[in-house]
Amino acid sequence: MAQRKVAVVGAGQVGSTFAFALMTSGLATSIVLIDVMTERAEGHVMDLNHGLPFVPPSRIYVGDYSDCKGADIVVVAAGASQKPGETRLDLVQKNTNIFKDIIPEITQYNPGTLVIVSNPVDVLTYVALKISELPMNRIIGSGTVLDTARFRYLLSAHCEVDPRNVHAYIIGEHGDSEVPVWSRVNIGGVSFREYCPVCQKQCPQDERDEIFNQVKSAAYEIIKRKGATCYAIGLALVRIVGSILRDENSVLTVSTLLDNYYDVSDVCLSIPVILNRNGVSKILRIGLDESEITKLQASAGVLKNVIKDVDI
Repeated sequence: MAQRKVAVVGAGQVGSTFAFALMTSGLATSIVLIDVMTERAEGHVMDLNHGLPFVPPSRIYVGDYSDCKGADIVVVAAGASQKPGETRLDLVQKNTNIFKDIIPEITQYNPGTLVIVSNPVDVLTYVALKISELPMNRIIGSGTVLDTARFRYLLSAHCEVDPRNVHAYIIGEHGDSEVPVWSRVNIGGVSFREYCPVCQKQCPQDERDEIFNQVKSAAYEIIKRKGATCYAIGLALVRIVGSILRDENSVLTVSTLLDNYYDVSDVCLSIPVILNRNGVSKILRIGLDESEITKLQASAGVLKNVIKDVDI
């Protein structure tokens, strides 16, 4: 079996949950946890290793930045976490300062692809690109892969169909300005509009708005109840990492640097891209209606206004 090494920088709730999900997937032959709180990382590694008799073989250990050498992927989940009442953008300068320290430590060992998870993920993906000077295809953010999954789940519950047969995208910021692409929603190849008579629900605008509001507010609601989101993002990261490790050419809405995408440039946003062992292979220009284009451009504007005030 080919060796597949994944390093996880930041062993908090998201990093450790991802490590668990990755271990159970069998995708990686080596998983290294790197955290400034070494004892916490050691505890997670001990706990994970005790589960190895139940999952495909892998080596799981605590390391330091030098262990990023030879890693196919480094998942960066380090930084301050979102607290109840905070937006993702509230964290920007705090986590930018952390990234100034850790990104050079990682990239000096020239790992394959960096996957940024820390929030605000779009801004920090842009920051990581500027600090590292790596090519844009090798630094991506987890973006709206999770938001898209939430959208698909809520649509599936509304339409009473398997979420795996619901195809839909959330694009733009992973945050309050994100954009639902209603014009491209389809269920089993049938457009959302054409599916409504089959579903026998009228799906008026207020119901659509409620579905999207639940997508957009999901993290706030979860954080209010349990302090953090971790399970679904852990699985989303396994999906992203798997598409890279297995060279799948999967289409996922990760955050990537845009260049004249519906007149949006020099900002990292989520749009559908093809992911493989080289990271971002192709950016897909999906058809959007006029209102969706306007909202995407507005989302880019929100992030650009934040970026211009960030001390990189």
